[in-house]
Amino acid sequence: MLDLLTGFIAELRAAGIPVSLTEHLDAAETLRHVPLEDREALKYTLGASLVKSSTHWPAYETAFEIYFALRGPEFRIDADGADGDGERSERTTDTGADDLPGQGGRHGRGQGGGGEGMTAEEIADLLYQALLGANRSLVAAVARQAVSRYAGMEAGRPVGGTYYLYRTLRNLDLDKVLDRLVEASRQSAAAHGEVDGGGDGAGVPLTALEERLLRDEYQARIDQLRKEIEAEIRRRLVEDRGSEALARSIRKPLPEDIDVMHATRDELVALRRSLQPLSRKLAVRLARKRRHGRKGALDFRATVRHSLSTGGVPVEPKFRYPRPAKPEIVVIADISGSVASFARFTLHLVHAISAQFSKVRSFVFIDGVDEVTEYFDGVDDPAEAVHRINTEADVVWVDGHSDYGHALTVFWERWGEELTPRTSVLLLGDARNNYHASAAWVVKELRARARHVYWLNPEPRAYWNSGDSIVGEYANFCDEVVECRTLRQLERFVGELA
Repeated sequence: MLDLLTGFIAELRAAGIPVSLTEHLDAAETLRHVPLEDREALKYTLGASLVKSSTHWPAYETAFEIYFALRGPEFRIDADGADGDGERSERTTDTGADDLPGQGGRHGRGQGGGGEGMTAEEIADLLYQALLGANRSLVAAVARQAVSRYAGMEAGRPVGGTYYLYRTLRNLDLDKVLDRLVEASRQSAAAHGEVDGGGDGAGVPLTALEERLLRDEYQARIDQLRKEIEAEIRRRLVEDRGSEALARSIRKPLPEDIDVMHATRDELVALRRSLQPLSRKLAVRLARKRRHGRKGALDFRATVRHSLSTGGVPVEPKFRYPRPAKPEIVVIADISGSVASFARFTLHLVHAISAQFSKVRSFVFIDGVDEVTEYFDGVDDPAEAVHRINTEADVVWVDGHSDYGHALTVFWERWGEELTPRTSVLLLGDARNNYHASAAWVVKELRARARHVYWLNPEPRAYWNSGDSIVGEYANFCDEVVECRTLRQLERFVGELA
């Protein structure tokens, strides 16, 4: 068990979840106080020791379900056919699947103990009855049979569980099952109304609210079926490939490691949820860093004065503590196309920790440029300001395609003189300029007037200067060009900036 726990924690670390040696020892100690057969209790007890952020829970749960999945020869992928032995029949009976058609002596189909001889129509009807009666054990048994029949799993085949899940659900046609369940409820309600009304044929139809509640209830049961199918596929893949190989193949990045430019809708939601706690943590870290800065030069006068208490011997040297000024930040962000998400997250984060800077000004552009600083003034949630940027900012000059040269030129003409030696300029974008003029001289002028000029590029470094990317022309006049594709990279950069 300890070896299994060690492998599990190694997978958590590989997924990006920080687990210290002390937390590893605490998790091992909890195994003495939790019944190992209670997987739910074990999952949440280990989670209390190993997970420190709610955003890390999905990755933890995925790793747990792999490393602590049920195991045994009954889950062998090549055991679905003639290998339907006694062990498999025993487990099927435990889940309530002894009622499945197709067992020997029941319908005369096949010799296996798990309903191997059932037709597709029988499986569909049994699934309908299991969902209608909310029979969870029968739902689990039908899920097992559906995976055996429809998933098409082959031993050693390097295919992910998502593919097998898709094949199984496609054959079950759960949308049709849901409609059938709702229709059965309508008919039941109508028949009940006729009985109560004396059989005059005037049934009482379901109201819109009642039908919606029924549909939600049946959808919840179908979601439970989907989870059972996923669990069954996962158990078979673990038995076939082992925990480590399967964990590597289905490992998902933490929210702070998601590539913002290629994030799915669900991943973008997770990113938004993680922004607020990230900004709070970063603000506290920056404030502590500024408060407990390193010692400065030796303060000779204070050292001599303090040495009077020790007979003139300078036992304890005194130093001048630096008081670094808070920098001014000017953000110039491309909000066109695929880089828009990265720009919005960066603006959100910078303004969420704006108290750590003396001033923050924000500009956005596509082929035109507009200042949006006022959108963030007096706003508790920067997401509201980001929404206003999407709907109100005047960033289109001609055709709404990126033109860095024109946008930078307009910025320099309108606001260039307002930059000071305390200003740090952040340029956000992939520098894909649609083959327009670069106007790199503007970045050179920004660098001469400002304290620092940084370029944050959300593309992988290998893509830079390919196609219409001209980031290399701008890089000649920047202090640094940083690959910044994830929140973790953005957090690291902003932390060093302040």
